[in-house]
Amino acid sequence: MGQVQAGVAAPPARPADAPWSATATREEARAYVQERLDLFSKITTLSSGAFVLSVQGMYAYYPHLRPERTSLIHGCAFVGIGVLVFIWFGVLRRRQISLPGLYAIDTFYMFALGAMLGISAYFSPDQRQAVYGAFIWESFMVFSRVLIVPSTAWRTAVVTTVSFLPLAVASVLSALFQESYLEMPPLAFVAAVWWLAAWAVVIATNGSRVIYGLRRAVSDAMQLGQYTLVEKIGEGGMGAVYRARHAMLRRPTAIKLVPPAKVGVENLKRFEREVQHMSRLTHPNTVAIYDYGRSPDGVFYYAMEFLDGIDLETLVRRDGPQSAARVIHILRQVCAALDEAHAMGLIHRDVKPANILLCLRGRTPDVAKVVDFGLVKEFSRDQDQSVTRVITGTPAYIAPEAVTDPDQVGPRSDLYALGAVAYYLLTGQRVFTGRNSVDLCIQHVSAMPTLPSTRTTNPVPADLEAVIMQCLAKAPAERPADARALSAALAALPAAQAWDEEAAMAWWRSFDATRRARPRPPAVDEPGTITVDVLGRAAAHEAMTESRPALRSAPPVAHGGRATPPPADP
Repeated sequence: MGQVQAGVAAPPARPADAPWSATATREEARAYVQERLDLFSKITTLSSGAFVLSVQGMYAYYPHLRPERTSLIHGCAFVGIGVLVFIWFGVLRRRQISLPGLYAIDTFYMFALGAMLGISAYFSPDQRQAVYGAFIWESFMVFSRVLIVPSTAWRTAVVTTVSFLPLAVASVLSALFQESYLEMPPLAFVAAVWWLAAWAVVIATNGSRVIYGLRRAVSDAMQLGQYTLVEKIGEGGMGAVYRARHAMLRRPTAIKLVPPAKVGVENLKRFEREVQHMSRLTHPNTVAIYDYGRSPDGVFYYAMEFLDGIDLETLVRRDGPQSAARVIHILRQVCAALDEAHAMGLIHRDVKPANILLCLRGRTPDVAKVVDFGLVKEFSRDQDQSVTRVITGTPAYIAPEAVTDPDQVGPRSDLYALGAVAYYLLTGQRVFTGRNSVDLCIQHVSAMPTLPSTRTTNPVPADLEAVIMQCLAKAPAERPADARALSAALAALPAAQAWDEEAAMAWWRSFDATRRARPRPPAVDEPGTITVDVLGRAAAHEAMTESRPALRSAPPVAHGGRATPPPADP
């Protein structure tokens, strides 16, 4: 792609009434303002009520502090709180208000608060601290609004001025009619109140300017082309995955991106190759690619269909080993996806349970989707033009030839990994276990796997077991000829007919009822995708096939992007 943004339009214009938001629609902006105003109203109403009740309690305990016009003051306070309760509980929580209506409520709300405090200060001249207490409480409410309610600096300046206006008027009236109660000259008193109110307006306005700017910056950062990021749903070696939405289509979308800190020359090439390869695949069992591009600050991303389901890794941790019939059903779909890729000259190279998702598509249950072609390789390329210097993959599912001779990795390497996936689905255990990545690679090269039927109490048909063991053959030539041949072999098994749509729908109904209430199972401690340096791999292969002490000669392994030396002898 270079520096060209393919298929990426400019971000949608911000709603005129909510310029602080990058939300694509006016309705979403309106809903957000109402939600925040409802929260502010709740906090203000409850705190004001608690304040009035605490003052009444204080007067009951210290009667000599009671103002002369207590009944009038408290009567006005309760009327004001009643108005606040009506706005909060009777309007904001029960109706959908338009944006202009919400902004009008915001302004009236702050004016009502100021009026309550202005009346309280004016009718308590015998309590000289009343005006200061009213000013402090009003400032507290103004600054709380700045933190909670989305607003531009201009609107905050207007609303805050309106809110302090009753106190300013009360100071003038006190100077004119209650001079005997003042501790300073009337003009100085009025000037002090107006000066402090003006400074409060300035502080609140600048606070809104800062917070408004941060909201806009965060909103912009979550915007990629016409896609708005909603929440992070996963992360892998190539980058993070977010649930997102398209500005116009409103369809659920997943966005995979690589942050600038991760984008080196090699990573960038791999990332762009991943998108280009996946966009060529159209099989329904392969995740669909919608779009890809590059943000102005260097973040590379692509948009794909959002899969609201469960990956096979989580499925086994959640429900344990799966029935033979269901395993066959899943494997045949993965074979179909791989068959298309292989026919186009592409190898996945990282087939594993975490990269296969089960979904409910429409009303079709147990639809398998193959994802994450980030390690894909073109096996049709002239080998003289591309000498493989490293191998990549997940140790628990890596084919022997990927360790000993990566240039020989081909479609049957994916079938080996798929056999290891089937083994895990049937038994709940990996084909091999080891102390580290090197251990696992050695066993894939030299150790014979134990029969699945001996590692689980669930029945494993002998004919299915034979197919899986054929996939796990050390020599690629001894495995099924291709993904289509493997699918045909699986379809011919009697158990293939036992998993029907009714059984699948029953499982999905149970899954939908429990997955939100049930915590995600803890992750198992296993090596993830690795990169192995294979310079001088012939010597490494010779060392691995010798005795245990030869582990010192094994090539270093980079796990999680960090080089790890082989273990020393015990």
